[in-house]
Amino acid sequence: MTYKNFTVETDADGIALVTWDMPDKSMNVFTVEVMEEIEQILAATVADAGVKGVVFTSGKSTFSGGADLTMIRGMFTMLHEEQARDPQAAKQKLFEAAGRMSWLWRKIETNGKPWVSAINGTCMGGAFELSLACHGRVASNAKSVKIALPEVKVGIFPGAGGTQRVSRLTDAQSALQMMTTGQSLTASRAKAMGLVHQVVEPDQLIPAAKQMIKDGLKPVAPWDEKGFKVPGGGVWTPAAAQLFPAAPAILRRETAGNYPGALAILKCVYEGLQLPFDTALKVEQRYFTQVLGTTEAFSMIRSLFISMQELGKGARRPAGVEKTQIRKVGVVGAGFMGASIAYVTAAAGIPVVLIDRDQEAADKGKAHSEKLVSDQVGKGRMTKEEGEKLLSLVTPTPDYSTLADVDLVVEAVFEDRAVKKAVIEQVEAVIAPTTIFASNTSTLPITGLAENSKRPDQFIGVHFFSPVEKMMLTEVILGEKTGDKALAMALDFVAKIKKTPIVVNDTRGFFVNRCVFRYINEAYDMLAEGVPAAMIENAAKMAGMPVGPLSLNDEVAVDLSQKIMRASIADLGEASVKPEHMKLIDKMVDELDRRGRKNGKGFYEYPAKPAKKFLWPGLKDLYPQKPASEVDVNVLKQRFLVTIALEAARTVEEGIVTDPREADVGSILGFGFAPYTGGTLSYIDGMGVSNFVALAEKLEAQYGDHFAPTPLLRDMAAKGETFYTRFDPYGNVGKAA
Repeated sequence: MTYKNFTVETDADGIALVTWDMPDKSMNVFTVEVMEEIEQILAATVADAGVKGVVFTSGKSTFSGGADLTMIRGMFTMLHEEQARDPQAAKQKLFEAAGRMSWLWRKIETNGKPWVSAINGTCMGGAFELSLACHGRVASNAKSVKIALPEVKVGIFPGAGGTQRVSRLTDAQSALQMMTTGQSLTASRAKAMGLVHQVVEPDQLIPAAKQMIKDGLKPVAPWDEKGFKVPGGGVWTPAAAQLFPAAPAILRRETAGNYPGALAILKCVYEGLQLPFDTALKVEQRYFTQVLGTTEAFSMIRSLFISMQELGKGARRPAGVEKTQIRKVGVVGAGFMGASIAYVTAAAGIPVVLIDRDQEAADKGKAHSEKLVSDQVGKGRMTKEEGEKLLSLVTPTPDYSTLADVDLVVEAVFEDRAVKKAVIEQVEAVIAPTTIFASNTSTLPITGLAENSKRPDQFIGVHFFSPVEKMMLTEVILGEKTGDKALAMALDFVAKIKKTPIVVNDTRGFFVNRCVFRYINEAYDMLAEGVPAAMIENAAKMAGMPVGPLSLNDEVAVDLSQKIMRASIADLGEASVKPEHMKLIDKMVDELDRRGRKNGKGFYEYPAKPAKKFLWPGLKDLYPQKPASEVDVNVLKQRFLVTIALEAARTVEEGIVTDPREADVGSILGFGFAPYTGGTLSYIDGMGVSNFVALAEKLEAQYGDHFAPTPLLRDMAAKGETFYTRFDPYGNVGKAA
């Protein structure tokens, strides 16, 4: 029998090698068709007396990344449509859909013939759950092998037997840590945990897997044998008595109870370890169904799985523009940002010229890449040869003529219009007519900068975030005259360096910084009200933000906030900045010289390591303090999320952001906006626009008109719309995901 996504070859020893290699896909993913074919292969190998065992592997460089977008979207579309007709039937259908993979893997586990999973590369989610259902697991020791159950990161949890098998193969504490964090394991770490049986050289992977079957691998899972004991003794042991009461408290400390999927993992493991395996799978299936039905799961899967992949694959790339082969890039400005951009460009295999005012400054920029490479080599993430190859692609020089043959120039000089004007003129004097010019500005409008260019249609903004090598987001900013070719090349470049792009129209601060400064400004308001600084920071983290606003302000620099405020007043007038905000920051910078982490003192104090930073005690002397008992932490949380979401809504109303996916993904990747909400616009959609408007009006009455709902929001509330229906990115109003 032939299959579309698999080949099956049975050798002289009766071992069937099942190779998963989906046509027209760079990575194997689970689709309905793939699941059906696996079931057919299982039935065929069971029925064939000549087959003694099965080795399951991948024909690609990776094993599998998990589920396909279309399958996930289809599940949510079904739920959305069925709930409108018959909520109870919708729940039953979702329960059945949630168990499809789980019970298929159980059929493999109990089929009577040994299966071995041969893991040759990245093995994530349902693919690792399939591997766990196999009777043997062999992994390659290649650096590319990453094993994980990362579902919690997109709002769900390992619901195809993962919570039950992992907790029966390794100790409960390690199992919980792996699944509640979604951490990736190396092959050796997976073996040490008992999740993989053997780790071998890549060329020995299939022979080793086959040898396991030849050596008499039992086609029975450990938990299906009489007398099986859970590693560590299970739930009713002294060790478990310490672990399980503490685990929910630790999880709450880390997540503030915002992630239903993470809590469900604890429940599945605790309850499942007390039950027979098949019953435990049903418990897992019920919790999985419950979590799939939550707003958090829907929003996180849509933004952090579906939308991120769609944007990463060029969802906003203009149609009809041929893909550009970027052969060489120029980076002008070898400071921290420019040097980092040069590094990620070279890491993508693209030769890069790094230019600064003199050779010494340019060499200093390359030294940044040398340090990053040294760190990677030291940690074993890069070989010495790979590091040398990367560095060979970076050419530091003060000579602008070396830009003559580049396809793209990224300008990363000081945030000053005059400095940027001089650079634009110098660059355009030497580059080819087809070269695209990209400015890495964080605040200056692109249209204004493009006025210094002789070819504004080839001028675009590409805003990186620091540290560039770690931050996944890049804002691509369209000036009024930016053409499709410039946009296409910018997106091709961002894809090549493995970042996720959002495309926004031109405005001061673009999208991310506008939202970030709303977050920080709200903290200024709270300080002025006398809210204790520790409550401000803790409430923000309880709301789901990765760092408090005062800590974030220290990181971006307090004096940068001062410069931005003064620039806003100069350009937009006194009313653009609250006087009390200006007074606070002027005092911090001009009187107290508290500029943030960079000079060791800001809203926090930064003692010498290993001591940790702590809030500056003098903050409480700036304003009369309220007793903590008079401050409602829930209101503080609402204020932070609502003020940011309102700013995101304003950018949509102003036409700065035109695709809701970009506001959501940009807010999470750009500054960590409460990921469990799915992003700024999903936060509004998730509670319902009319409920959001009511909440904003309540906050407006007490805390000021910056909480006033926009006309767009009022109109959407009146019409019962959401951002994903009114600004449907799929051109298909009403589509669920």
